[in-house]
Amino acid sequence: MMSIARKEGASRGLPSLSLEKFSATLRADFRFAPLNVLLLVTIYVTGLVIHLSLHPFSVLAVELTLGSALVLAVLIRLTQVWEAVVILGTADALAIFLQLRPESEVLLITAVAALIIAPSVQIAYQWERAVLLRFGRFRGVRKSGLFFVIPIIDKVAQFVDQRIRVTDFSAETTLTGDTVPVNVDAIAFWMVWDAQKAVLEVEDFADAVVMSAQTALRNAIGKNDLAVLLSERDRLGHEIQEILEEKTSGWGITTQAVEIRDIIIPKGLEDAMSRQAQAERERQSRIILGTAETEIAEKFSRASEHYRNNPVALHLRAMNMVFEGLRQKGSMIIVPSTAVETMGLGALGGLTAFGQGVEGPTDSGGPTAAGGKEPAS
Repeated sequence: MMSIARKEGASRGLPSLSLEKFSATLRADFRFAPLNVLLLVTIYVTGLVIHLSLHPFSVLAVELTLGSALVLAVLIRLTQVWEAVVILGTADALAIFLQLRPESEVLLITAVAALIIAPSVQIAYQWERAVLLRFGRFRGVRKSGLFFVIPIIDKVAQFVDQRIRVTDFSAETTLTGDTVPVNVDAIAFWMVWDAQKAVLEVEDFADAVVMSAQTALRNAIGKNDLAVLLSERDRLGHEIQEILEEKTSGWGITTQAVEIRDIIIPKGLEDAMSRQAQAERERQSRIILGTAETEIAEKFSRASEHYRNNPVALHLRAMNMVFEGLRQKGSMIIVPSTAVETMGLGALGGLTAFGQGVEGPTDSGGPTAAGGKEPAS
């Protein structure tokens, strides 16, 4: 149910419920990580041991101390602001004093020490930089590893992730240069190289990058025709990347690349373009076929030059063509009578038919031509 609620909140534009994301925003004063929880519980347990060594064993003291440690760890983990530390610490100290007075001095010191020391130890991961403020003014950027903050006085404005980020953005129903409505999806690869500028000069640099990318994408679509968008995606992405780089470089952010993922056009226009492409392919195929016919005719014309003054070669070529046709059983060849007379195939066909007639009549009582069919004329 919690995961479903998070997805619905994200789809409606509501803030995420992630504690890590909360600690990385301007609402958090520090990051209360598992190490901080461990420090808080350890200090409380140490104070309890000292208290029991100085005073008689008390079940109430054990329950109050351990319960306070667990409750404070959970509540500070959820809030991560100095106001919560002050209010919860005051309430816890008051409860300990009222329940264990006059033997509460050790546990009171323990509560104060735990609430001061535990949030003061901060950790920045390898890919992060922490922007530190002191009395509301910029103090410095802390690199990865352990660092310390002064309780209540210092505030970690934001933990900035300096890895390459991938952000998707889109332009819906945007008119191209030739007034065609299109939906374009794109992604941008960018990173923060100066955490100080990104945090101090821009309220929400991630949203600023996305909004700037969408604006640049819409401008690029409006300046180009649909054919250019479809055929020159790389150039369009490079133009958007240059526009973003010029705008975000002053924020300590660099845009490394912008890629156009998809261009969606209206269905009717898509069908028309499909028919146009089919017609273009048909035209190309007819041109290729005509070119082939022209080349064949040219080859035949060149061959006729060789056969014109060489009747023997023409005679042999004709006989070879007839032979190739008669090789297949049951084939029938229709040739001009002049060709038959020229090659002497009439006499040859008659002798062949006479030979078959001597061997035996056919089913119809008459001779057949070579190949089992009627003689060709």
